[in-house]
Amino acid sequence: MGDEKKSKQRDGSMVFESMYPLLALMLILVACVDLCDAATVVDVYRLVQYDISGVPFGSRFSSLNHHAASLSFHRGADLSRSVLILPLRELDLGFLQDYISQKQSLGGLLILLPQTLRPGNNIVLSETQRFRKLLAQLENLLVHANIPFPVYFAFENEETDAMLADVKKNDALGQQATATTGGYKLVISVSEPRKIASPTITNIQGWLPGSRAEGDSNQLPTIAIVASYDTFGAAPALSVGSDSNGSGVVALLEVARLFSTLYSNPKTRGRYNLLFALTSGGPYNYEGTQKWLKSLDQRMRESIDYAICLNSVGSWDNELLVHVSKPPDNAYIKQIFEGFSNVAEDLGFQVALKHKKINISNSRVAWEHEQFSRLRVTAATLSELSTPPELLESAGSLSDTRQLVHEDAIIKGVKLVAESLARHIYGHQRKDIKIFADDSSLAVNPFNVRSWLDLLSQTPRVAPYLSKSEPLITALKKELEDYTAEVSVQHESLDGIFTFYDSTKASLNIYQVASVTFDLLLLLVLGSYLIVLFSFLVITTRGVDDLISLFRRPPSRKVKMV
Repeated sequence: MGDEKKSKQRDGSMVFESMYPLLALMLILVACVDLCDAATVVDVYRLVQYDISGVPFGSRFSSLNHHAASLSFHRGADLSRSVLILPLRELDLGFLQDYISQKQSLGGLLILLPQTLRPGNNIVLSETQRFRKLLAQLENLLVHANIPFPVYFAFENEETDAMLADVKKNDALGQQATATTGGYKLVISVSEPRKIASPTITNIQGWLPGSRAEGDSNQLPTIAIVASYDTFGAAPALSVGSDSNGSGVVALLEVARLFSTLYSNPKTRGRYNLLFALTSGGPYNYEGTQKWLKSLDQRMRESIDYAICLNSVGSWDNELLVHVSKPPDNAYIKQIFEGFSNVAEDLGFQVALKHKKINISNSRVAWEHEQFSRLRVTAATLSELSTPPELLESAGSLSDTRQLVHEDAIIKGVKLVAESLARHIYGHQRKDIKIFADDSSLAVNPFNVRSWLDLLSQTPRVAPYLSKSEPLITALKKELEDYTAEVSVQHESLDGIFTFYDSTKASLNIYQVASVTFDLLLLLVLGSYLIVLFSFLVITTRGVDDLISLFRRPPSRKVKMV
């Protein structure tokens, strides 16, 4: 009896031992399946989402979980469960415009940008200018539409190129990717966007006091130099605004450095105070400038002789424009323009005057200097732009990157502003005087210009997404502290008509998935193979009778009735 029991235990053990290879094989197969499902991860940047007075604009959703599709599909195909991949170089703007205007259903939109447009990239290609114009049209379409599906931007790389080639090939054959046919699946797992609570705008002000004549108790006149530093674009996480208005910020900082050196010596300190302001809220009707001006003491505001606003001065060749609100025959406007004209002539280029009257009854302003004009302060905007940008446009677009800004253009702009200010402050109107000559200790520093331009060209600056302790704001404040006295920072709430939403950047997981038919066929083959292998192992270790007994129904036990 004991021997029979040991024999059964030994036989059972042999059966289990025969199953070890089977279990090992199953684990290997599972591991292989997992490897086949490994994902490629790509950084993506979401289209801005915002409201104006409760009216929704931009992309209203953020999560994705659909198959990829391309423009090679049949135009009548249902794309409600597909992510349409559009490379910028192949973009059909008319198709996209019709798709959005007709409110057709789409699972998602992924726009692939050339690597040359990546922030910080200094490579300039001949096709970049064409991309710039196309991007401006694309951004204008996307930013001012209410889009009921996720829209993301990404930069082309080997993985996205390979995926798109496969998707195009399948779409051209009429094999649109679905759960049944397989293909590529694009997944972005993020929470739905939330409103940004109490977004703030931050202004930074620096002061260089002038020198009073002995016994003079009158308040010195002030000249203000102003530049708006924040941006707005279709993708907030990519909105670096190298030209608009990174170039203006760089020019202001360099002018502040030059006059800091000049004013550090009591003998060369002028009879004018200099007020430097880096303002926020530029894309939102220059709201930061308005609030900064209203926060100034009335006597301070009344002491401003005139203000120069710097806007987009990094991409021009032979002419800059002086935009004004007061009539050209106004004495102050004449003085400002003549000062610029004389210096420009010495430097070998031209400036032109452009007058645009402001409408007091309309709260919308076209240029930053118009906020000064509304408070009866003489001001002008120096810019390469001939027409003012519309609200929420041309203030840090995807194409406004480092390679399109020329350091020499900014340096010429700095010389123009610095020389004209110095001639006005010190009363030197002769054309043969150059206070900031290239070979002097007061020369413009190209290294400073390049360093700040590189930094700003890699730093998105959309105001609602900047915290009060943002590293960039801290860096700008510190730079002004190095050159000016009494630096102050002002935090204000953004106008309540604007509402912005978070979730500006995410990771896109790209999965190459097989079709359901392939999965079922693979399962059938593997199942058959495992059954045959199991049967073979049992027969070789136990015999055919034991194999049959495994599938035989055990006899039922009958209970004896006493």
